[in-house]
Amino acid sequence: MSALLKKANIEVLYEDENYLVVSKPSGLLTIQDRYKAEVPNLKAKLQEVYGEVLTVHRLDKETSGVICFARNAEAHKDLNRQFAEGEVRKIYWALVSGRPAIDEGQVDMPILNDMKNSGKMLVHASGKEALTYYRLLESYGNISLLECFPRTGRTHQIRVHCHYLGCPLLVDSLYHNKSEFYLSEVKRRFKHSKFEEERPLLSRLSLHAKQLEFTNLKGEKLLIEAPLHKDFSALLKQLSKFN
Repeated sequence: MSALLKKANIEVLYEDENYLVVSKPSGLLTIQDRYKAEVPNLKAKLQEVYGEVLTVHRLDKETSGVICFARNAEAHKDLNRQFAEGEVRKIYWALVSGRPAIDEGQVDMPILNDMKNSGKMLVHASGKEALTYYRLLESYGNISLLECFPRTGRTHQIRVHCHYLGCPLLVDSLYHNKSEFYLSEVKRRFKHSKFEEERPLLSRLSLHAKQLEFTNLKGEKLLIEAPLHKDFSALLKQLSKFN
């Protein structure tokens, strides 16, 4: 891996002449901000190393995990078709507050721009079709780890649908008004030094793009998985102790 990508905490998961699949760190935009061109973004960093890459899909800035770029026009056109026709399989892991009423189900609710809150989405009858399947992987008291399978690709879809379920993402400043999670929230009789302020276990969106499956130009299925980042893994390890 190049020093530039390593420094930016970008892990290359798969590459060939047609595709480049990487694990995006939380806090990095997928592509250039239309209003703030100087803000770092994943695509620009990849192009410094690989030359031109073509955008196929995006992850929210605060979402970590697997994302794919095309390396030529033919692969770009074919991947766009697969995404448009729902042939690409995506799996996300979401740490949420609470537990769904049923352990496995779906949220089939349209999503619309919230005109009263810039940058926010909401469930609304006038919105675009949005479908997310989910299942409970683990329960940690009043915290749950969900595996989510979005069948559509609406902005903030998993975040909005989890909120609709009554289980907003554990850390989500936009939909849960919570930007950090602390060990003291789950550990009874938690004590820390009075001379040192408690540090958060997680201070970014508790959502990770775990797997991506698509068909290459040869007709072969490619299944690529992004390992959990250290902060997400560390939080799961801590939660398991207090289950």
